[in-house]
Amino acid sequence: MEFSAQQIAQLLNGTVEGDANVTVNNLSKIEEGKEKTLSFLANPIYTNFIYTTDASIVIVNKTLHLEKPVKPTCTLIRVDNAYESFAKLLEIYTQVKGQKVGIEQPSFISESAKMGNDCYVGSFVYIGQNTKIGNNVKLYPHVYIGDNCEVGNNTILFSGVKVYYDCKIGNNCTVHASSVIGSDGFGFAPNKDGNAFVKVPQIGNVIIEDNVEIGSNVSVDRATLGSTILRKGVKLDNLVQIAHNVEVGENTVIAGLTGVAGSTKVGKNCMIGAQVGIAGHLKIANGVKIAGQSGVGASIEREGEIVQGSPSFNIGEFKRSYVLFRSLPKINEKLNDLIKKSNQK
Repeated sequence: MEFSAQQIAQLLNGTVEGDANVTVNNLSKIEEGKEKTLSFLANPIYTNFIYTTDASIVIVNKTLHLEKPVKPTCTLIRVDNAYESFAKLLEIYTQVKGQKVGIEQPSFISESAKMGNDCYVGSFVYIGQNTKIGNNVKLYPHVYIGDNCEVGNNTILFSGVKVYYDCKIGNNCTVHASSVIGSDGFGFAPNKDGNAFVKVPQIGNVIIEDNVEIGSNVSVDRATLGSTILRKGVKLDNLVQIAHNVEVGENTVIAGLTGVAGSTKVGKNCMIGAQVGIAGHLKIANGVKIAGQSGVGASIEREGEIVQGSPSFNIGEFKRSYVLFRSLPKINEKLNDLIKKSNQK
C-alpha cells in the first residue's frame, strides 16, 4: 500500500516541502533511508542525515532550521512534533497490517463459545467451552484459549499465546507470542514427614483489565484463591514473571526479566526496571521507581520513592554508599599502611 506526501501531511496536519505527489510504501531510519520509504527526524543528534538520506519523505519539526538544501529526491513534511507524528503513523501502519478477518482451518471453536464480529482466528487456534470472544479480536495461529474465558473487544493474542481456563482479558489488550496467562502458581507445602512437597491446588484465575500490553514469553500465574490482577494500562516487557495473587496497579510498567513473587501488591504508576526481584507478600506504594537489578525484600510504603540495590534502599543513599564502596580498596590500603607504621613504633 502506498501513500503520498500530501495524504500523510493531511493525516498529521503538516505542511509539505517538496513533491506532494511522491509516494512511499515502507518505513526506514533516517540514516538508512532508501527510495520509497518514509522516515523522521526528531533527535538533533541525527540532523546531519537529513542532507544525505535517500528516504523519499522525512517528517521533521516545524522549527527545524536547515543550513543547506536536502536532496531533490527528499520531500519534507513539517509538523509540530515529529516524534509524536511518526508514532501516530506507526500506529496506523500497524492497524493496516493487522486487518485480518475470518476463520482459518484447521482450527477448533467449541459450539458453546461465542464469537464477536470481524474476528480473525488463525490456523490451529483452540477456543474452549463457554468462552466469549469480543468484536475485532485477532487470534494468531496456535493460540489456545481454555474453557470459561473472556477476551474483550479489539484485543490481539499473537502466535502461541496460552490462556488457561476461567481467565479474563479486557478490551484493547495485546499479548505477544508464547506468553502464558493462568498457569499454576508456585504453591507447594511440605508433607507431614517433611521429606517431600505436596502441590497446593491453584483454583483462582487471572484478570487482565483494559489497555494492557504483555510482551513475549511472559508468565502470569493464576491465583491460589481469588484472582491475579493486572489493572488498566499495565505494560509488561518480555520475560516477566507475575506470581499467584499478585496485583499490579494501573499504568505500572515492568521491564524484562523481572519477577514479582506471590501476593505482592504493586501500586499504580510505578516504574520497575529490568532484572528486578520482588519478594512475596509485600506492598509497593503508588509511583515508586525501582532501578534495574534491584532486590526488593521489604515493602516500600512511601509514594514516589526511588530505590536501588540489593537489598534495595533509597537511591540517594545508595549512590552515596556506592561511592564509599568503590573507595574501599584505597581505604584498605591506607588502613594497612597505618597499621604497619603503628607496629614499627
